[in-house]
Amino acid sequence: MRKILPYLPLLLLLPLLSLAQSPKREFRGAWIATYSNIDWPNKSQTPAQQQAALKTILDEHKATGINAIFLQVRSQSDALYLSQLEPISADLTGTQGKLPSPLWDPLQFAIEESHKRGMELHAWLNPYRAIGNVANLESFTGSHVAKQHPEWLITSGSLRTLDPGLPAVRNYIMAVIADIIKRYDVDGIHFDDYFYPNATFDDNATFTAHPRGFTNQADCAGTM
Repeated sequence: MRKILPYLPLLLLLPLLSLAQSPKREFRGAWIATYSNIDWPNKSQTPAQQQAALKTILDEHKATGINAIFLQVRSQSDALYLSQLEPISADLTGTQGKLPSPLWDPLQFAIEESHKRGMELHAWLNPYRAIGNVANLESFTGSHVAKQHPEWLITSGSLRTLDPGLPAVRNYIMAVIADIIKRYDVDGIHFDDYFYPNATFDDNATFTAHPRGFTNQADCAGTM
């Protein structure tokens, strides 16, 4: 016992020493906006050029210590990936619904390139925005939800938003999310920029038709 006692302080310190040697891991993310080609891609470039540009962006983020990328893959009920539910984004090819040639999948490519660099790739979705500017609706493909279901839309100036108070809309959005999760090795799904109309918007009709057990309309805020 006497031989063991002198070593007790060291034994007690071992867990602390192990903890001190373990590097701390911070979550350091960067957002890559694709709506209207804010950050990427350049729709006038070829797929090879777009891929090279994304690699450069990822390399720059990696060099500055970023370990998570939030890629905007659904900005106005379209897809910056290959989807059977929503048309390919015009931000990729210049024309909504027009597939890139040669064919490639930007989300799959971004996942693979991010993971090669030890970074996470999170899919960033705008859940409710259907049309950023209604003046552009004419250029939308016929399969877009705004043309398939105009009754789902909320009008707010030039913006058209999907009405989340409608069960069909919620089911539709959840189907889009489930499709991404099932087919892509994303590290997360993020909602941002809801674009829900301001507080003066009258959604009394939706609440009356679909109260979901609520008696006070204000209590529905933040639910989906």
